[in-house]
Amino acid sequence: MTVAVGIEKIGAYPTTGVLDMSTLCEARGVDVSEVRDKLLVHQRGVNPPWEDAVTMAVNAGASLLSETDREAIGLLIVASESAVDQEKPLSSWVHNYLGLTARCRNFEIKHACYGATGGLQLALSWLASAHARGRKALIISTDQSLIALGQPYEPVTGAGAVAVLLSDAPRMIEYELDRCGYYSADVSDVFRPTPRVETGNSESSLFSYLEALEEAFDHYAEQAPDVLAEAGYFDWCVYHMPFAGMARRAHRTVLRRVRKYSSAEIAEDYDRRVHPSTRFAVQMGGVYGASTFVGLLGLIDGAPAVQANQRIGIFAYGSGLCGEFQSAMILPAARAVAAETDLQAQLDARRSLTLDEYEAAERERDANIMARDFAPDRLAADAWYIGQYEGRKRLILEEVQDYYRHYAWS
Repeated sequence: MTVAVGIEKIGAYPTTGVLDMSTLCEARGVDVSEVRDKLLVHQRGVNPPWEDAVTMAVNAGASLLSETDREAIGLLIVASESAVDQEKPLSSWVHNYLGLTARCRNFEIKHACYGATGGLQLALSWLASAHARGRKALIISTDQSLIALGQPYEPVTGAGAVAVLLSDAPRMIEYELDRCGYYSADVSDVFRPTPRVETGNSESSLFSYLEALEEAFDHYAEQAPDVLAEAGYFDWCVYHMPFAGMARRAHRTVLRRVRKYSSAEIAEDYDRRVHPSTRFAVQMGGVYGASTFVGLLGLIDGAPAVQANQRIGIFAYGSGLCGEFQSAMILPAARAVAAETDLQAQLDARRSLTLDEYEAAERERDANIMARDFAPDRLAADAWYIGQYEGRKRLILEEVQDYYRHYAWS
């Protein structure tokens, strides 16, 4: 018997600070229209020094889970390339602060931006097996860019987390387990050789992404040949977005695997089937593996034409590399569930930062990534803490003492 498995609901944490690209571009002497119109980056999320991959993950999950959910979760996977420790997994802290039961497997997974989707596939297989016995799985993607002040790629940096609750009683989307394409290769396109260095070749990364997309899509087509014969096989498409403008290039690549489209046809098809998924991404900046789920939220919550029983094509990519093309069906309650997340309200509530505030936060965080002892200076950003944290029960990093990390609720 085939078991229906998929997403019950999605929680998001877009950070509490925001930098507008007009502010950044003016300071860096960059044409803002290039960033806003071509890269499709209008804003980026910014973390204060008292947040990290742990706090973002917990704050995303805490907004999502009921007490019943906490009792039912039997598998927790946290995906990140922003780990705060080289041995202890992020998932141990997350398991504790989310109040999950002791009868819950947890582990951290790393594969650049693909990690969250890799974890999702593991969880879907577990849920569809006899071993889950009706329990649920929680997948969290949490990441932030390393310091990039003055670098050419600074406009596409960002931070944020997404928590995805999976079960055999999905309410948002049901994954089609019998069709999935993937592709892996060894490429050094973008990587982090130390906790303070994010480097690589952006051009190589672009070509690696497109290569993985072509190969993963072709593999998907081997299992679902109709995708090559039906122009409307997918009602919607969501792509991994290191920056939202990448979705346009990705969709052009997919269309040309099907047949020869004119530039005008590609533009029209992109506007209709893909652009709605960029709604939140343009406001968050680079959120790594979380971007696919941010795209799903943007599509389901924001596209008026979204209906039950429509099919979504979904592509995830991670440097190094691995790409995966999968599909899912929209369920009747999807729009109502997505609206409960109310991500737009969270985005609107962020503190708007000056350039000096943004740079000070990035410098303090960078200087203390490997510190033995560290206490974030909340007084230096007093209004930020009071306005966004005080009394709101958000998890914060209180201090690091002799490398031991101490977290607390604000």
